[in-house]
Amino acid sequence: MHKFLSAIFLLLAFVAISQAAPAGGAVRCGKLVDVRSGKLLDNQLVSFGADGTITSVAPAGSSLPPGTIDLFRATCLPGLIDVHTHITGDPSDSGYLGLGTSIPRSAVKGAKNARLTLLAGFTTVRNVGADGFADVAVRDGINAGEIPGPHMYVSGPALGITGGHCDDNLLPFEYHHVSIGVADGPWAARAKVREVIKYGADVIKICASGGVLSKGDQPGTPQYTLEEMTAIAEEAHKLGRKVAAHAHGTQSIKDAIRAGIDSIEHSSLIDDEGIALAKQHGTYLVFDIYNDDFILQEGAKAGMLPESIEKEKKLGRLQRENFRKAFNAGAKLAFGTDSGVYPHGDNAKQFTKMVEWGMKPIDAIQAATINAADLIGIGGKAGSLETGYWADIIAVDGNPLENVPILESVKFVMKGGVVARNDYAAK
Repeated sequence: MHKFLSAIFLLLAFVAISQAAPAGGAVRCGKLVDVRSGKLLDNQLVSFGADGTITSVAPAGSSLPPGTIDLFRATCLPGLIDVHTHITGDPSDSGYLGLGTSIPRSAVKGAKNARLTLLAGFTTVRNVGADGFADVAVRDGINAGEIPGPHMYVSGPALGITGGHCDDNLLPFEYHHVSIGVADGPWAARAKVREVIKYGADVIKICASGGVLSKGDQPGTPQYTLEEMTAIAEEAHKLGRKVAAHAHGTQSIKDAIRAGIDSIEHSSLIDDEGIALAKQHGTYLVFDIYNDDFILQEGAKAGMLPESIEKEKKLGRLQRENFRKAFNAGAKLAFGTDSGVYPHGDNAKQFTKMVEWGMKPIDAIQAATINAADLIGIGGKAGSLETGYWADIIAVDGNPLENVPILESVKFVMKGGVVARNDYAAK
């Protein structure tokens, strides 16, 4: 009985913490990264109100307001943003192993992964693809204070053609299985946009080309046509939603941009014309250039199909080279990792790759803050530590403008004025 009562107490304590509301307060930062200027500011006080938004950012005085969280030895940044996650999936769901994962089970995984993501310093994510609207359930649970996690903007099921990357091609004909998001033709695609919005989608995810982790297709092969993507973009924009297009292939990237799609995910085989089109249309490019390492090193152990490993071997380096080319050309880039292909919580490992392939640390940080917020449509709310923004604050030891890998070791996380992690408190 004693153990039972203890378990109930711990459960109630966890729920109370996850439902905690901001009471207003302040955080003193020994250093603070101004993501707009790229400068490191000394001894800053970030104050926030009971609504969880920042009321001021100013030099800290000799005495601090009562209750201030004092991070005088740490460097503060705005909470990080990942615009390409799969919160409800794990690497072990790859290939045929994924057939054993039910939609309720994926929602439970989503709750686990949302917490890991938040504790890693990612206070906002855009989730692009989840079976059965499981990501909608996770988002709503977070918003209701029932489970801990980042701000989530979700797509529900991704839209795609019959037999394409966003269909499920693992089962034989006699099962007659078709993924929820399959829609062929412009009017069917419009209807599918309306359906996923009806059931809670904040953003529309589509598959413009083949992919790596799907069975029976090739990443560079076009799938949705220009006509279909134009219809999707028109319908989504009319209903106040942006569209993210999975597109590895050269032609699919250009068709998606011409169709009015808001972001190109993966962008692996983009060419000079595609980069120029992205700049002309203001389209964001999202390169997930870390997970190539995980797929090639751990993919087989995780159950990824042999054909998927072979496809990644042909694609990974080309994607990284094109990332550098797009950055040097001045295209708009946002930070997206494809988490779920690799373990959740490792999102920040991509920063090192972005610097390795041509960015300065501040460029990579801006991609995961102000640029990512702009893409999602929450500029003015997230991505910077400024008056009126959410009090989403993280802190690390050292200077990430000189040593970007330290972002893999976040020690303090605040979301909306509520502390989710504070390793400094134990010192």
